[in-house]
Amino acid sequence: MPDQTLTTTADPLIGGLRFAEAPRWHAGWLYFSDIFAHRVLRVDEAGTLETVHQFDDGVRPCGLGFLPDGRLLIVNMARPEILRLDAPGQVAVHADLSHLAVGGLNDMVVDDRGRAYTGSMGTHDPAAPRPVDADGRVILVDPDGSARVVATEVDDPNGPVLLPDGTYVVASFPSAQLIGFDRAADGTLTNRRVWAELAPGSADGIAADGAGAIWTASPLQGVVRRVLEGGEITDVVTISDDVTAKLPLACALGGHDGRTLFVLCL
Repeated sequence: MPDQTLTTTADPLIGGLRFAEAPRWHAGWLYFSDIFAHRVLRVDEAGTLETVHQFDDGVRPCGLGFLPDGRLLIVNMARPEILRLDAPGQVAVHADLSHLAVGGLNDMVVDDRGRAYTGSMGTHDPAAPRPVDADGRVILVDPDGSARVVATEVDDPNGPVLLPDGTYVVASFPSAQLIGFDRAADGTLTNRRVWAELAPGSADGIAADGAGAIWTASPLQGVVRRVLEGGEITDVVTISDDVTAKLPLACALGGHDGRTLFVLCL
């Protein structure tokens, strides 16, 4: 049955962002990247906005996640690396992935052991007619910064989540699919399958809820949809009837009870 108790609102919480992406709820704040403003921000439920870190023009922050000790990991889209915010104003390179990445990096999810899964997008034109010979990858970075490829031939992997049972799911926007993997004890991805077909919608950023469903931001349709494994749609939240005016790019669940849906829009 559709979950009717999630808090939704049509009112904007904040505005004035350049290109907001990669939301993560952590310790009472929604953290996200404003990619082309070269900054990571956070906002609370009341709309209080703070700058977590302002980068120079050489960094385009995107995917975010937290190590068990609370330090923030940040994907750099400008070059294939993951940065680490050790303290206010103190940024270090957590992992240089230039030897593993194919194309630029994008989004990321970090598990409770501090293992980061990030997608490298591949080299083909995302607007090219489908199907393509996908050459994107998923890269696993251990807490010590060592890294290895755990999935290949993924079509523009984006918006990764971990479900309550530990399943790793990543969105492929061009293919309009959610791709699922089981995870071995060492973090390796196994048993690849299509978790859900999303056409005629698709998914950019996604968020997992406590029941094991996935909320998908579908920018070209102007909606966020709740999807079950296999593709059943249980809920649809309309963000804008005019998709040329407001495109939902990514979403996250958070708030004081973890049941408020936050949506980042272009």
